[in-house]
Amino acid sequence: MDTPLVSVIVPAFNAASYLQNALDSVLQQTYSNWELILVDDASQDNTLEIAYHNQKWDSRIKVLAMAENQGVGVARNLATDKAQGVLIAFLDADDLWLPQKLERQVGFMQTNDLAVSYTAYQQIYASGQRNSICVYVFDRLTERLQRSNNYIGNLTGMYSVEKVGKIKSPELAKRQDWALWHQAIKRSCQSAMGINEVLASYRVGNTKTLSYKKGGLIKHNYNFYRRYLGYNAVLSSLWMLVFFWHFFVVRTQKIKISK
Repeated sequence: MDTPLVSVIVPAFNAASYLQNALDSVLQQTYSNWELILVDDASQDNTLEIAYHNQKWDSRIKVLAMAENQGVGVARNLATDKAQGVLIAFLDADDLWLPQKLERQVGFMQTNDLAVSYTAYQQIYASGQRNSICVYVFDRLTERLQRSNNYIGNLTGMYSVEKVGKIKSPELAKRQDWALWHQAIKRSCQSAMGINEVLASYRVGNTKTLSYKKGGLIKHNYNFYRRYLGYNAVLSSLWMLVFFWHFFVVRTQKIKISK
């Protein structure tokens, strides 16, 4: 297969405890034609020191340091501006990729002439130990289905710059990734396709889970419809009913407990 350049975007904030593991999971990929753009969002620990150390030893890693904390969406957008790749993928600083993730996904996109793809993933604890939950995916994902719920795990998604252009995260406090992948599918004018194989590890039990507490499930998802899609209050509320059906019923069918 051809080996197009993949831009891997990694935003990082106070991620010193996890960052090296995330970077190692990219360095260990069986697919080697990638660049990794790491944006440190004014961390107060030694995240930036770890990032610079890796940049020193591998020229494919490029580090950008923000002067003040501006949030993950701004960090991702800065990296997107700098990206040179034909394909763009995302990895948070506390998540991991399995070694064949890029090779499998790039080949899958080429074989199917895709604009957007995604994969299944497993959950791991903060300690790095795997738990028993794996999240599998729809074989195909339409714009409307993605509007109903965020069915693309951000650490698994990949899009073609040639087919949809560079996509920026909108100005939302949360759910920027949901909006980004919805926009990617909408621009492509075709369904995204998924690989029902676990190729990434999503870390739970840390700050990423907080948005589902304290009413975040309602507030932030409502804002996806109200602020990002621009729906009025009534239509946004109706879509929230659709969202809850998918969140509590449909997507639970994709969650498997492994032994």
